[in-house]
Amino acid sequence: MFGLIGHLTSLDHAQAVARDLGYPEYADQGLDFWCSAPPQIVDNIKVTSATGQIIEGRYVESCFLPEMLAARRIKTAARKVVNAMAHAQKNGIDITALGGFSSIIFENFNLSQMRQVRNVSLEFERFTTGNTHTAYIICRQVEAAAAKLDINLSTATVAVCGATGDIGSAVCRWLTARTDIQELLLVARNQERLQSLQAELGRGTIADSLEAAVAQADIVVWVASMPKGVNIDSEILKRPCLMIDGGYPKNLDSHFNAEGVYVLKGGIVEHSLDIDWRIMNIVNMDVPARQLFACFAEAMLLEFEKWYTNFSWGRNQITLEKMDMIGQSSVRHGFRPLLQLNSPSLVSEGS
Repeated sequence: MFGLIGHLTSLDHAQAVARDLGYPEYADQGLDFWCSAPPQIVDNIKVTSATGQIIEGRYVESCFLPEMLAARRIKTAARKVVNAMAHAQKNGIDITALGGFSSIIFENFNLSQMRQVRNVSLEFERFTTGNTHTAYIICRQVEAAAAKLDINLSTATVAVCGATGDIGSAVCRWLTARTDIQELLLVARNQERLQSLQAELGRGTIADSLEAAVAQADIVVWVASMPKGVNIDSEILKRPCLMIDGGYPKNLDSHFNAEGVYVLKGGIVEHSLDIDWRIMNIVNMDVPARQLFACFAEAMLLEFEKWYTNFSWGRNQITLEKMDMIGQSSVRHGFRPLLQLNSPSLVSEGS
């Protein structure tokens, strides 16, 4: 059995979803209540592979909210993640993906030191961040969406915002080794990590600023923790410009809503068959029975293959070989990268 640990995008979102899922006692509560709310299994899932194989899983709502980080309740956020992990393990789930902020919190706050959760000793091989599959899908989206927009990668400049993160560094490795892009711009806050990545890749230009990078780029891959306000004038962007939004929640289209700017939901896959679940109805998927986060799909793939291991774990451990391995499994079981582009020009053309 596979598991998915997730969370909602805001307090307002959590209150609305609680009402929809039949938890009225959660629906009108404030942040303090959610800080103390325990994890819950709120959905039972059945997935059929393109091969005909059927697996079952559970969705674990961690009750973490991004406002907890904004309010500097770091210990609360950490507790939410490890409590959800313990809940999944106690319920006999073999492999569980840490979705959204869960994996970021786990890595950034070194939660591997918190192995004991009350009477549960966490077995970390039961958990995966899903980042390898996410990085693979984003790279495939870069290649396929560029072709749809007639952006020639051999003459294109690609900026990776969040380049030193786990997913960002994997994307940079793939673009360097598997494509012929002309220029790679590296954007991140930590200059020391940027220099290390540049040395590892043997290429790439460290951008002077975010604004300078996006102004030069034909394709921008966003896999950084993005501030609420992105104050970049759309007029400085190239036309066409492909923006791949690898964050959660997906909101780049509200920041770069301009003619000739195409926004693609990064790290999202479509399954070839309907998935029996409710949970994707609440995270604004256009086709909730078929579309899902690639990190969640990684747990499904590991269950299909019976690879019960923390396939994605730690920072900067994603290799091209592991991306190939999970990518081949993804194709075999009927997953494909989402390629639905959002742009005002597409809307005006009626497509």
